[in-house]
Amino acid sequence: MLLKGFTKYETARILGARALQISMNAPLLIKIEKEDLERVNYDALKIAEIELNSDILPISVHRPFPLKRDEKLRRVAGRNVSDQRSQNRETTEETDISESGEIMELATPEDEIEEENTESESE
Repeated sequence: MLLKGFTKYETARILGARALQISMNAPLLIKIEKEDLERVNYDALKIAEIELNSDILPISVHRPFPLKRDEKLRRVAGRNVSDQRSQNRETTEETDISESGEIMELATPEDEIEEENTESESE
């Protein structure tokens, strides 16, 4: 139901504003027969939707545009790092980590029991 290029948010805002006006006893902008009003159960939102679809509403939408800038864009100076150099750096970091790190074994339930016994004996 995007009318005249309105977004769904603009449409919701327009319908809500007009429905509020109608619920506050504003005069209807379109002639609707009593049978049609009874069919929509005198619902202000449905009446506002009927008015919007008939292009009668004097409500406009103002869309602000961003301000233009008259300055030239400057290019950001970036470092050019070659693929070979980054790969070399990664491999050196990986070797440093593997040389300095210790290999840990998986813990077994017996190890945990032994640790608990040594802690209780030291107390």
